Amino acid sequence: MLFLKTASSVEWKAVASAIKTLVEEATFEAGTEGLSFRAMDPSHVALVDLHWPSASFMKYECEKPYKFTLRVEDLVKLIGRSDSKDSVEISSTEEDTISVKFMNGYKREFNIHLIESSTGPAPLPKLEFDTKVTLTKSIFEKILSDVSVVSDQVTIQASGEKLSFSGKSDIGKAGIELQKNDADVLEMKVGAESKATYSIDYLANIIRSAGSASDTVMCNFSTKKPILLQFALNDLGARIDFFLAPRVSSE
Repeated sequence: MLFLKTASSVEWKAVASAIKTLVEEATFEAGTEGLSFRAMDPSHVALVDLHWPSASFMKYECEKPYKFTLRVEDLVKLIGRSDSKDSVEISSTEEDTISVKFMNGYKREFNIHLIESSTGPAPLPKLEFDTKVTLTKSIFEKILSDVSVVSDQVTIQASGEKLSFSGKSDIGKAGIELQKNDADVLEMKVGAESKATYSIDYLANIIRSAGSASDTVMCNFSTKKPILLQFALNDLGARIDFFLAPRVSSE
């Protein structure tokens, strides 16, 4: 019913790690067009959305829609047993399990029991964004780490050709500014001045996990709206989208 193969485990490690930041179980949906997953964290603050087109797999077979739900902890442990150069094969079985094979000379096969999903489908936010910025993952991580010294939230502001990050608390203030022509700014389009505040913990966790397969982060945001972070899993259209609701600024 389902058979899919990737050339390495890098994409799967990023997917498993990203999902782990938000939920305890994962329901994947396979169809003729590819594999997808979407879930919202229990507090309804963040949402992760996986797009994995069939064409981005080494091999993909799925004749009819197929859903399978796993404990995220089991998925993370399983994928953790693979090496980055291992090919990964996942297939459905006649029993209530899926088969997972890692191969790179040393071959391993696991059968993992599926569980019944306890959650319903999460709706996808319908948003339009005024600002679109693509940054290197390294600079975004550094910025969040710097601001976290004085605050647990970061205010992101885009205006003209300038992008700024700031935070403040009883400890003090922090401010970082990037220009459109900086080496770490790969793309910057500002349709209207944008300013919003977000949790640093959420941002840092998702960049650390989903960003393990990508060196860049595409950020889309508008004033007082959720931010959308996009991470490419490969060069063939697979990606992870991450939505995070804004926090009320202390300003």
